[in-house]
Amino acid sequence: MTKSKRKTALLTASGVVLGLTLPVAATATPAAPAAAPGHSDSLAWGACQGTGLDPRQQCATVDVPLDYSDPGGARIGIAVSRIPAEKPEARRGALLMIAGGPGGGSLDEVSGKGQRLPQAVRDAYDLVGFDPRGVGRSSPVSCGLDRDDLALTRFWPWPAADGSVDANMATARRTAAACDRNGGDLVRHISTADNARDIDRVRAALGERKLSAWGVSYGAYAGAVYNELFPHRTDRLVLDSNPDATGARSGGQFARGAWAAFESGVEDAFTAFVEWASRDGNPYRLADSADDVRSLFLRLAARLDREPIPWPGANPPELNGNVLRQAMVYALYEPDEFAGLAQLIRAAGKGDVPPAPEPVPEPLLQNGIAVAVATFCNDGNWPTETAVYQAEVARSRTAYPLTAGMPRNATACAAWPEDAKDPERKPVRITDRGPSTVLLVQNERDPATPLAGARAVRAALGQRAVMVTVDATGHDAYLGNGNACGDRAVTRYLVTGHRPAGDKYCR
Repeated sequence: MTKSKRKTALLTASGVVLGLTLPVAATATPAAPAAAPGHSDSLAWGACQGTGLDPRQQCATVDVPLDYSDPGGARIGIAVSRIPAEKPEARRGALLMIAGGPGGGSLDEVSGKGQRLPQAVRDAYDLVGFDPRGVGRSSPVSCGLDRDDLALTRFWPWPAADGSVDANMATARRTAAACDRNGGDLVRHISTADNARDIDRVRAALGERKLSAWGVSYGAYAGAVYNELFPHRTDRLVLDSNPDATGARSGGQFARGAWAAFESGVEDAFTAFVEWASRDGNPYRLADSADDVRSLFLRLAARLDREPIPWPGANPPELNGNVLRQAMVYALYEPDEFAGLAQLIRAAGKGDVPPAPEPVPEPLLQNGIAVAVATFCNDGNWPTETAVYQAEVARSRTAYPLTAGMPRNATACAAWPEDAKDPERKPVRITDRGPSTVLLVQNERDPATPLAGARAVRAALGQRAVMVTVDATGHDAYLGNGNACGDRAVTRYLVTGHRPAGDKYCR
């Protein structure tokens, strides 16, 4: 994945896994290959649009209700893709890839990260991807935001240098009004429960009695919600890099808790960065000790709050304290990015900046932000009073200085239009009722979905799940930033159905 795509992916508020890619997903052509042996589906599979795709990838569209409370009303299309199982005689079923976000899609991941799956997995499953409603080629939505409000330090709600949230509340009002004005009916019907119901429509259209899935980051939450709403429709469910689906940090509100998780997640992962950046022999070494690296970073961010460095071509066009903090959060997702963060810290310490980052295409930003905003705002109830956010930000800045109050600040949900709110919509509660089909895999030091959240999900699922905790830093555990022990446990479950006998720690 290119760095520009990675940055785009990290737009998503759950931090989630590198989920957003350029929306080049596909529509179907009239040609319809035969269904895989052993099952029958109702989809008209055809060639996919886009470049660099596996020639085996096929695409189609699943028709779903815009509003599930009015199933006979307006319809929208969900774009799906498939690469058939490579060993038809060993085929078990379909493995749905559920991308991170909200705002990410997996339509072309079957040709990308899906091809990193071990051969035994690709032999046994049709790899299936999809763009969730509003994303890419699934009836894409946009709020039509002004360019300034597309800046990452606007979408991620970093408070002012003095801790004030007034500018964030103003951004929230502009963003919510733009979504209300330009998002149409769809922006009111984008939620995790809607996504879960769409997934079951995809399952039915595929002709599968049960569905296996690999959900990552926000996709793990969507997978958990699907498992709760349709417990007897899941086969083997892998939930990777888990946000706290219980909403324990925020009175049962998953969406607010997903933001709040960055407080402890960034602190957990930053310990690995400061150890790395103080190691003898490291050409990017910043200081003699981990404590000194931490102090250096905090002092530099505070200085840039007071004296930002002009950064022509960037958005915003300066390197200020919040831009540095945002770059730090990005780097913690993948330890391979530590060197880039160290170079930025060195340059900024000398009053310099590297070349401006490659801009992400505006349509991609508009789409990703609109879906993320709609999902979080429709998934729960948010305070509307400035004083509530100001108090929470003040406490957070003291307890978690690395994130400077951002995880507790106001998003567009603080101003979401009243007529877009559904008083009947409540977050889906994750319970221990249902078949035991879940394997959780979780890195120990994850900046976006910290271990504490995954443990809360594990406790809520009870006997339905087993959890593999991986001694690793970064987001995206299986075949990503985890380790070989964790990868083996997930692969074994997908191929054989055998999970560890109990919760497992992979050192």
